[in-house]
Amino acid sequence: MATLRIALENVDFRLPTQVTDDNSVLALKSLVFEPLVRWRPHGIVDPGLFASWDRSDDARTWRFHIRENAFFHDGKPCDAESIITYIKGFLDSRDYFGMSWSYARYFARTTFTAEDEKTVRIENEAPFPHLIDILNDFWPSRIAEDGKPVIGTGPYRVIEFERRDGRGSAELHLIDATKTPNLPERIIAIHEPSGEKRLRLLRQGDVGAALNLERVESLDVLDLDPSLTWGRVLSTLSVIYYLNCFNGLFTNPEARLAVNLAIDNAALVEKVYKGFAAASATVVSPLHLGHREADLNPIPYDPAAAREILKKFDISSPILLRTPEYMPEHAEKISRFVASSLEAVGFTVKVEVETNRPEYARSIGLRKQVGDLALFDSTPNTTFRVLDDKVSSVNKNTWWLGYHDEGFLSLFDEAKSTVSDGDRAQAYAKSLKRLQQNPPWLYVAHPEVVWATRPGVSINVGSSGVLTLD
Repeated sequence: MATLRIALENVDFRLPTQVTDDNSVLALKSLVFEPLVRWRPHGIVDPGLFASWDRSDDARTWRFHIRENAFFHDGKPCDAESIITYIKGFLDSRDYFGMSWSYARYFARTTFTAEDEKTVRIENEAPFPHLIDILNDFWPSRIAEDGKPVIGTGPYRVIEFERRDGRGSAELHLIDATKTPNLPERIIAIHEPSGEKRLRLLRQGDVGAALNLERVESLDVLDLDPSLTWGRVLSTLSVIYYLNCFNGLFTNPEARLAVNLAIDNAALVEKVYKGFAAASATVVSPLHLGHREADLNPIPYDPAAAREILKKFDISSPILLRTPEYMPEHAEKISRFVASSLEAVGFTVKVEVETNRPEYARSIGLRKQVGDLALFDSTPNTTFRVLDDKVSSVNKNTWWLGYHDEGFLSLFDEAKSTVSDGDRAQAYAKSLKRLQQNPPWLYVAHPEVVWATRPGVSINVGSSGVLTLD
């Protein structure tokens, strides 16, 4: 196949000092750049730019060995100094909304050293077993002479990239067709924000592949038409409601459990997601480290039990449910379902829809304007990051909303200091079980990632959004 045209929700390349969890950006990035290590479900980590590694018994000192023949697309070697420069520049990264992430805090007591051209030494003052989980977020890149952040070490080189009036376009060329003769020599990335229009472009034959079709305006159009080749996989994303644990009703663990009992997650998955999702059981997806070992099912739907618990509380005043229009997708439908379910067990619910998504994120993360509950999505695919950034009350990070549980903190301390991989999974399982017993959030669902191609086109999208071509 000489050329493959792909329809994406967004076409963009971010600066090495910027971060995003946008799946479309990740899809393109995974063709042009390489991660330091590759995330796999259940805490497995495969080589990436780092072909191998070893660590001290206490997990304080790590040595990472760069793969052979690692060169940037402009011919510069991808050596240890280049990788360290990239890592340090990424530590204070900010997202699309201008909000900082936690990488600088993770590495606050860390030293990076180039032992030689092919070896990066990372030393931390304390045991750092979760280092390997964090490094999958790092995809070394460099700035081209024209100022565009498009130079990587992956199989495709960016030939053209433009963004005008909020829309991007890109053309990629395969670097060495002799090594991978089955891959398209040229990829054209088409920016189309509408999921239904992406699917229409595919059906019309204007593109060979369309990604993130789970974001179509109406999931009824995903009929899995056999004239196309369809792919679907459970994502690592968690759709949740932050509960206001600073003040009000949801400072009480029983009230938080009651609202989880009040929601029929299986019915929500069928009604809102049309089956393209799985009900949540805890703060992370079934693909996260520790979930499989925890062997959890979703909190059972039991409105009678919810009503019984709520008899202990004065729920005569309305509660405020905040929701965006998107991110997560189908946000207003989810919130209508949840509001109706909460009213069925005795609440009066006022729904507030925020149309400015960046402002919605800032109002919750920075100003803690949660109302009583606020719909959001949790994207990190590593259990450590979810628990450390969003649940733990030790550091009180951006997305911590007042939850505090000494039992959880003790279990989390044990998990994040456990060095052995197998033991660490079991330790995280205990934390995840505790967070089902004493939930900080209202758990909803984990959407699937859905894509489709024309006959003869073979692609795969991973649970974390990484795109590979077969």
